[in-house]
Amino acid sequence: MLFLLLCTSALYAQEYELVWKDDFRGRELDGTKWSRITRGPSDWRRHMTLEDALYELRNGRLVLKAMSNDGSFPSDTSLYLTGGVCTRGKFSVSYGKVEVRARLEGGHSIWPAIWMLPEEGVWPDGGEIDLMERLNHDDFIYQTVHTRYTHTHRRHAGIPHSVKAVFNPDRFNVFAVEILPEKVIFSVNGNRTLEYPRLPADNDSDGSIQYPFGAPFYILMDMQIGGEWVGPPDGRDLPVEMLVDWVKVYELKQ
Repeated sequence: MLFLLLCTSALYAQEYELVWKDDFRGRELDGTKWSRITRGPSDWRRHMTLEDALYELRNGRLVLKAMSNDGSFPSDTSLYLTGGVCTRGKFSVSYGKVEVRARLEGGHSIWPAIWMLPEEGVWPDGGEIDLMERLNHDDFIYQTVHTRYTHTHRRHAGIPHSVKAVFNPDRFNVFAVEILPEKVIFSVNGNRTLEYPRLPADNDSDGSIQYPFGAPFYILMDMQIGGEWVGPPDGRDLPVEMLVDWVKVYELKQ
């Protein structure tokens, strides 16, 4: 029986090779890998800023912040400011594994996220992969797949597309996703939390609707504050930080 289990596990084990990483050991953010996220109308982008004060490389870690605008930035009318980075136009992955080791500080209306979006495509048709979203002081994180199938058609009964996963709020944790031709697999600290499968194509679930993965996706890491999901901010816990120790990306071996 033990031999059978080992053989079965081997059949489903993926072979990867490391193709991209950042351990933030330099003096400043590597502009060949990352861009700062600009402000936009969506809840998650409403307080984004390019100001240096929201970004720091400290002791080999990238520190992204959420803070009150205390008048230090008079040209910015936002009451709150957040920092975020992405690899759009600089690096993307189709099939492979993404791992991020990070520590998340909690706070009222704070909403740090590590996630992925397609280089091309309109949401939700192009899909979205959320490695981690934490709300407020929760002792769990959300890991989620968004597609037109799950969001617009709401045909996700029987195939879970989101999970609440435990993590250690006081330590660094590794949040990961594997994007494979047949499924998306989430994990925290090496423990598998959710599988979202590709379904056989039919009239209700053609591949472009239910499984738009395999196209190039880029990585986003950002502090967020306020919004419909997490509630209005009041600044009581600010400033709050997300510390990113490293990011590693692996591709499937051919």
